[in-house]
Amino acid sequence: MIAAFAVALILLLLSTPVFAVIIILTAWLYIGEGISLTSIIIEFLRLGSMPSLMAIPLFSLAGFIIAYSKAPDRLLNLFSALFGWMRGGIVLGAIICASIFTAFSGASGVTIIAVGGLLMPMLVKYGYKEKFSLGIVSTTGSLGLLFPPSLPIILYSLVAKIDLNILFKKSLVYGVVIIIFLYVYSYIVSTKEGIKTEKFDMKKLKSSIADAGWEIPLPFIVVGGIYSGIITASEASSITCFYAFIVECFIKKEIKIKDLGEIITKTMLLVGAIFIVLATALAFTNYIVDIELPQRLFDLLSKYVSSKYVFLMILNIVILMINMIEIFSAIIIVIPIIVPIAVSYGVDPIHLAIIFLVNLELGYMTPPFGINLFLSSMRFEKPIKDVYKAVMPVWIILFITLLLVTYFPIV
Repeated sequence: MIAAFAVALILLLLSTPVFAVIIILTAWLYIGEGISLTSIIIEFLRLGSMPSLMAIPLFSLAGFIIAYSKAPDRLLNLFSALFGWMRGGIVLGAIICASIFTAFSGASGVTIIAVGGLLMPMLVKYGYKEKFSLGIVSTTGSLGLLFPPSLPIILYSLVAKIDLNILFKKSLVYGVVIIIFLYVYSYIVSTKEGIKTEKFDMKKLKSSIADAGWEIPLPFIVVGGIYSGIITASEASSITCFYAFIVECFIKKEIKIKDLGEIITKTMLLVGAIFIVLATALAFTNYIVDIELPQRLFDLLSKYVSSKYVFLMILNIVILMINMIEIFSAIIIVIPIIVPIAVSYGVDPIHLAIIFLVNLELGYMTPPFGINLFLSSMRFEKPIKDVYKAVMPVWIILFITLLLVTYFPIV
């Protein structure tokens, strides 16, 4: 087993695709245990029977359709009109806009590159220092990961076998808490720097509502429908995708039918990669369960760690390190191992899910390997060390939130 994992590590360091590494590792381990390789194929078939699976491609396609339109501009103008009169309100508007965009697109990097290009000059224009603006924009890409219909939430529910509708509802609460904390931070900075607020303009607000009138219902369809129990997450994904298609292609007419091929191709490249990794990881998970690896690790860990809270501290460090390097693989591979161990320590599965997802947000922006830091450095042509410095205040806020989520759960 040690040799198999060593080879897998070397292959990853050589930039071998993750799914290929997982399938090689799984096949090696299966052969070593005398298990038929047909079991791997069975997992591919089992993947297709998962009820929440269809939500992934449909929500992703809806997000890409919205991204290719001018919807981000319209939403940004709306939140500027809504919150521009508040101290720090323009930052709040930028955060909410980016969070919604990430939640629907499922790609934080796309948010930084697409929406970040709009947010950065807007914040500087309002008088915020470039360092503060860079820090906010570099972190907004990951803030939507706790909001429905976030792709990591869907993946987590599939792998951990948690009801997706419940997880959507619980994670939303913590997403709102994080936005409140960040608003308090922006309020303090705005007050200290003497940032002027805009006079509330009802005419501007009405105009921006009219412009974004077709995009405004989307969050309410998803969040309201799921919270009320009227529709499931899978049904919400179908409605959202169809709605985005009709609005952006036929009502707004910002996306031509001929462009849909490119949009669908890019969406399916992302979704296909996730599905391949997910299917191969399910086979790997079966091996982990068969050899009782979680129980072995728990037995070993319990010799040295008896406290649930010490375990949670260790767990946070491990998850953060993994999420900083490889995110989707972390969900798919690590979750089956840590969930049984955490439950053995008395950690509620939903509580564990929220801890993992907040860690996920933090991992995107944790130096030195957080992927959003490199994307921000490239997008705004800033030295990576400047991006590290810019994100630290927000990183500290999210880290404090993580500690509160870990040791003082509100749900």
